[in-house]
Amino acid sequence: MGNSIRATLKRKFIAGLFVSIPAIITVLVIGKFISFVDDLLEPVYFKILGYHTRGLGFISALVLIFLVGIISTNVFGKKIIGYLENIFLRLPVFKGFYTAVKQLVDAFSPDNQTSSFKKFVVIEYPRRGSYAFGFLTKECTIKAENSGKESCLRVVYVPTNNLYLGEIVMVHEDAVFYTDIPIDEGIKIILSGGIAAPIRIGEAKE
Repeated sequence: MGNSIRATLKRKFIAGLFVSIPAIITVLVIGKFISFVDDLLEPVYFKILGYHTRGLGFISALVLIFLVGIISTNVFGKKIIGYLENIFLRLPVFKGFYTAVKQLVDAFSPDNQTSSFKKFVVIEYPRRGSYAFGFLTKECTIKAENSGKESCLRVVYVPTNNLYLGEIVMVHEDAVFYTDIPIDEGIKIILSGGIAAPIRIGEAKE
């Protein structure tokens, strides 16, 4: 009887632990982010107001991001942002870093129809008999200089470390399995380590 009660309590505790850990980590991460942003702007308000006001810097950052979003979605605002980007791209050190970060962000943006991931796919990688999830990014053709033979390839980004680090793999068109999983769901699968993957994966309809 005692062993049964202890086993039941143990199962309940472990179940509660697994439910609590994601929530605790999420709260801690959000809390750290709020503190980081607030610490950047709070000294500015201290100089203006003469006293510390916790949270004011973070609220200001949210308002600023919202205003940038409003500006960037109209014609006049896009011209301003384009002008600022041209200035940034003329700075030698800043140019490489800004371009790399922007391309990475654009790749995950659902609003970007030219640079974003096209499809969530499955390819045989890194060896025969092993398969990996990936994101179709581009289609290209390779032409042999001697024979003139052309090969139609698909460029697939395969995440190898969480989501933002991975390998660029070029495979033949017939070696790509196009899943019916949306890009945002594919990102969830990668971030969950495959736990969020469905039991059965269907092929995308043309």
